[in-house]
Amino acid sequence: MIVSTGMSTLGEVEAAVHSIHRAGNQNLVLLHCVSAYPAPPEDVNLRAMQTLAKAFGMPVGFSDHTLGVDVAVAAVALGACVVEKHFTLDRALPGPDHQASLEPDQLEALVRSIRIVEVALGNGRKEAAPSEADTAVVARKSIVAARDIPAGTVITRKRVAMKSPATGLPPSMLSQITGRTTIQDIPADTLITWEMLE
Repeated sequence: MIVSTGMSTLGEVEAAVHSIHRAGNQNLVLLHCVSAYPAPPEDVNLRAMQTLAKAFGMPVGFSDHTLGVDVAVAAVALGACVVEKHFTLDRALPGPDHQASLEPDQLEALVRSIRIVEVALGNGRKEAAPSEADTAVVARKSIVAARDIPAGTVITRKRVAMKSPATGLPPSMLSQITGRTTIQDIPADTLITWEMLE
């Protein structure tokens, strides 16, 4: 059952949920809603949708009466699994709902934007994205010889620099290579590798 909560307090929603549960239905989605046509964005209070989710431990969504698609898309970003939006073929038609409804091109834009947001939400893990790989090679640094380093030289901080591309040892390994001795000549700006060191 999809339950819209327009004009309701949290206590009233709680009473409705208990009544529905007592009637035998445990399968609910609660829609946060502001029952104004159109609803002013400053009254929408999308965070109340998260309050409903936390209070009742059930899926939530948003019944949207704002103009346009922006607020509905934001609701999806905040966790709405259902979006209800009025639809009309012509917003100029008579009647109370047409003005706050979407015309066909707007509905198409809403669906497209929601699908983009759903994909963009991702899995929540903080990790490098596959699309960043090429940028990382250019933007990140490697340890290179700051000047010509003859064979038999002890690597010190002053003898190395951090430069792009990131195809060599990363700067985080600096402490592991300082104090080691070179076993070959290393020309300036050459990436330093383990094979060059004792």
